Amino acid sequence: MRSRYTAYVMGDEKYLKRTWHPSTRPVSLGLDQNPRPQWKDLKIVNTSEGSALDREGSVEFIARYKINGRAGKLHENSHFVQENGCWYYFDAKDGQ
Repeated sequence: MRSRYTAYVMGDEKYLKRTWHPSTRPVSLGLDQNPRPQWKDLKIVNTSEGSALDREGSVEFIARYKINGRAGKLHENSHFVQENGCWYYFDAKDGQ
C-alpha cells in the first residue's frame, strides 16, 4: 500500500499499472489531471490478512491531499490478491 501511495505522489503510472491486477486495471489512471492533487500523508487504519501465506489481503487507509489549496481525503479499503508470489491491487470500497 505504501509503495502505491508513493507512486501516486510521484505520478509513476507505470508502477501503478504493474501492481494493479490485469483483470481490473483501467486503461488510463488519470494522473495527468490538472491540477494534480498534492498528496500530504498516508495513515494505515487497519489491515486484514496479507501475509506471505495468504492469497488475499486488505488495507484500510486515509490519504490526505490538497487541490487548489483545498484539503481533501481519500478513505478506502483496498483489496489485494497474491498471484505467483506477487501482490496486486484488485479493487476497493469506500472507507467506513
